[in-house]
Amino acid sequence: MSSTDDREAAETTSAQEPTRAAEPVQQVDVGVAYTPRVRDEGRQVREGTRTLVFKPSRLTIVVALFATVGGLPLFFSVPYFWLFLLVPIAVTAWVLRVRTTVDPSTVAVRTVTGSRTVAWDDVRGLRLGKRSSVSAVLSDDDELALPAVHVRDLPALSTASGGRFADPVGES
Repeated sequence: MSSTDDREAAETTSAQEPTRAAEPVQQVDVGVAYTPRVRDEGRQVREGTRTLVFKPSRLTIVVALFATVGGLPLFFSVPYFWLFLLVPIAVTAWVLRVRTTVDPSTVAVRTVTGSRTVAWDDVRGLRLGKRSSVSAVLSDDDELALPAVHVRDLPALSTASGGRFADPVGES
């Protein structure tokens, strides 16, 4: 079979297929900020998004449960060592409770013991700490730790805040 025969076979196959109506063209939003965590979870932060929530990974709960099951023989063999069973409970409570919620007008921080909402107008800037932590520097020089927000999340944080601060990896 020659290449001409291949072309003829393709033409006859396409001629036999029914023609489809043209599908409407979808508009693609070009204002998308990607971060490693957001991209891995298949989510995109789009401009105009109402809120963005940063939470610790729920996989931490599974790790705490495996550590508990693995340590059960030790927990009950040593006196008062069973109190270490409270550690996975505390880790689970921390993972389920802690979050940072960002919208164009406010940033809300929720910790295990309480919560605080601050307007973006009261935030002077962001401070990058050790181990890629991020905290907001308020107008009265107080720092507000942003739990579950890391340096890799700054592009998404910039977009969700309505551009209140410059994206450090943005296009020049």
